[in-house]
Amino acid sequence: MASESLAGALADVLGGGGPRVHSCDSLPAEEPAAPVRLRKNVCYVVLAVFLNEQDEVLLIQEAKRECHGSWYLPAGRMEPGETIVEALQREVKEEAGLQCEPLTLLSVEERGPSWVRFVFLAHSTGGILKTSKDADAESLQAGWYPRTALPTPLRAHDILHLIELAAQYRQQARHPLILPQELPCSLVCQRLVATFTSVGTVWVLVGTTGTPHLPITACGFTPMEQRGGMKVAILRLLQECLTLQHLAVETKGLLGLQHLGKDHIDGICLNLLVTVAFRNPGIQNEPPKIRGENFVWWKVIEDDLQSQLLQRLQESSVIPVNR
Repeated sequence: MASESLAGALADVLGGGGPRVHSCDSLPAEEPAAPVRLRKNVCYVVLAVFLNEQDEVLLIQEAKRECHGSWYLPAGRMEPGETIVEALQREVKEEAGLQCEPLTLLSVEERGPSWVRFVFLAHSTGGILKTSKDADAESLQAGWYPRTALPTPLRAHDILHLIELAAQYRQQARHPLILPQELPCSLVCQRLVATFTSVGTVWVLVGTTGTPHLPITACGFTPMEQRGGMKVAILRLLQECLTLQHLAVETKGLLGLQHLGKDHIDGICLNLLVTVAFRNPGIQNEPPKIRGENFVWWKVIEDDLQSQLLQRLQESSVIPVNR
């Protein structure tokens, strides 16, 4: 096995990057893997959290009939042909009047593969704050409000957790600055850094079809995969090579994200850190046995990579993925 190229790919993924997706190791059995299209079978939402030096939050007042007059963070649906960052910048300009740059992804939220929201910590780079004189169909106005004294009514209280997440990150960053990597992907898929650890040693699951690589699983759009969320595709891949009844599988979080959005290619690839462990560890010092010939465990012997993996695992140094 070409451990040198694997080490390079793993280092890229741990750094927020990673190679382009060319094929998947696991596909949904119930349906063909059709390319995803915004407004047809997927909806992506972008949301921005801004905090200024006075610990104030940027909020916008909604103009939509169903939530008219309520307050929320700048957010909206992505349009075909946009990158994730372009969508974020457009929404902030339309709703708040400001130009901005994202600093890092803070959170990814999903309701199955057909609905995904990307939450960013961002900062203003210019523009003029929208006032009530500028009210339009996008928003009534925008304003800065103390983080501990937000205006009411809020459109939804889900933003309270996101504002606190941003404040905590500014105080002490739990993960590196991570922004989407502009690479095309035709499906909604997940690249797994699936790990097994024992006594300071780390093994990583590797796909062996073609060049050895970090395995990729494609999400399906059946009712079951929608109800179960994107973790269903992770468990599907692992079930193809492991006996899961004696194992505990946990998605720790996001290491990076790939998307392009040009030329009608609307797929995404989430690079995820996953742990595999025995439910009753006992004296098990070796990873669980692999079934079949399409996957193997790769023992990470490079000191730097091993220490990075252990640190990211122990400190949960990843972007949370929530349902």
